Amino acid sequence: MATINPYIHFNGNAEEAFTFYKSVFGGEFANISRYKDISSVEYPIAEDDLNSIMHIALPIGKSNVLMGSDAMKMMGEVTENDNRYTVAIIAESKAEADKLYNGLSEGGKIEMPLTDTPTGSYFGMFADKFNVQWMVNFDPKFSVQD
Repeated sequence: MATINPYIHFNGNAEEAFTFYKSVFGGEFANISRYKDISSVEYPIAEDDLNSIMHIALPIGKSNVLMGSDAMKMMGEVTENDNRYTVAIIAESKAEADKLYNGLSEGGKIEMPLTDTPTGSYFGMFADKFNVQWMVNFDPKFSVQD
C-alpha cells in the first residue's frame, strides 16, 4: 500500500524546525541535502542559498516520513497559506499523544487543547512555533496494542 508523507517548506529555517521535530519524535535523519550539493556550472545556486536545506527527511514510526526543504530566495518566501495544510498524527496511546502534543506545541499556539472528545477519541490541535498546523489524535477503538 502506498504511504502519504507530509512535505513542509520553510524560509531558511528548515534545519532548525527539523531539529526541533527530531527532539520530539526521536530517531535520526534519513537524509539531509543542501543546495550546495547540486550547485555546478550547469546549475548554479545563489551564494545565499548554498547552505539552505534542499531536502530533509525524518522517519517517524514504522512507515511514515516527515520531509521538508527551504524555499530558495529566488522563488520568494513561503507564506502561511502555502503551509496551510495540517499534519495529522495518530498516536498509539494517550501517553504518546501527550508527549507529541506537548513537545510539538511548545512555543506555538494552541487551537484546541488535547482532551477526551464526545466520540471517545483523545484529540487536540495547534500551530507549532514554525506556524505549521498539527492535529494529534488517539482513538482507543482503532488502537492496535499488544
